[in-house]
Order: sequence, then C-alpha cells, then structure tokens
Amino acid sequence: MKTDYPEKYRTMGLKIAYYRKKAGYTQEAFAEKISISVNFLGQVEGPGTIRGVSLETLFKIADVLGIPPSKLLEED
Repeated sequence: MKTDYPEKYRTMGLKIAYYRKKAGYTQEAFAEKISISVNFLGQVEGPGTIRGVSLETLFKIADVLGIPPSKLLEED
C-alpha cells in the first residue's frame, strides 16, 4: 500500500492488537466477530505491514471493543 502516513497505519494496527488482547479476543475470534478474515486482521495488526481498513470496519472494531473509534487513531 502506498501512503504518505505509514507510521499512522502501523500505530493504528498496534492499537487494534492492544485493545483486542486487552478484551481477551484471539485474532481468530475477533476476525469472526467483525466479519473479516484472520489473514486481513493479521496484516492490519502486523508492525511490518501497512494495511488500512474502511471506516465501516474501523467502527465495527471499536464497537466490539467497546471503545470510541478515535482511540484507534490517537497519537500517543
């Protein structure tokens, strides 16, 4: 994926992984819950890959994790 913001995508993916683990979900269970493939979730969460998600998917992720979508986009 070509982007001018690779670090923002990596940060978002790491935050998704953090909140997913904090909520007690495996990648498999979480991917099923938000209707995406485990492979796709792995690419989003992987620090060595840059993979974006649609707003629809971002909203699903936040909803299942019980957090505002902005938490996944904030910079620390």
